[in-house]
Amino acid sequence: MFLTKNDFLEIMEGNRRLTLRAIESFPDDKFFEYTPDKKLRPFSEMIKEIVNIENGYIHGVALDKWEYKDVFEGANKKEEFLQISQEVRDQTRRLFEEMNEERLKVVMQDPFFGPEMSHFARLQYGLENEIHHRGQGFTYLRLLGIEPPEFYVR
Repeated sequence: MFLTKNDFLEIMEGNRRLTLRAIESFPDDKFFEYTPDKKLRPFSEMIKEIVNIENGYIHGVALDKWEYKDVFEGANKKEEFLQISQEVRDQTRRLFEEMNEERLKVVMQDPFFGPEMSHFARLQYGLENEIHHRGQGFTYLRLLGIEPPEFYVR
């Protein structure tokens, strides 16, 4: 492996800090309601997807418990989204500590999305999904006249 699991976790951490700052940049109502087009989702819905994938994957990879659920059920305030996002990341940190690098090499069919891949590739997909949706959030902020957080500050 080119990266150690701790190297990868640090990359995930830097990205999550940036995503949390993007959430904080949104006015409360715009976080839940704003879309530049009716075909698109509000940033809050993208955050749900990001964190729900993380939650499902980390429990599956670390504990072999595969369940995709909405950890935001009932949450309707931006502060709740920030708190839940942090709680899921805290779980991820704990479970990462318990995993060995051999576990990340295990290959199996993805129980949520279908293709066969390694657990490492699965977690990488989750990270790429976060980066993709955060980019959409940055675009939403700019369209709202709000300067997004500095990308290079992790």
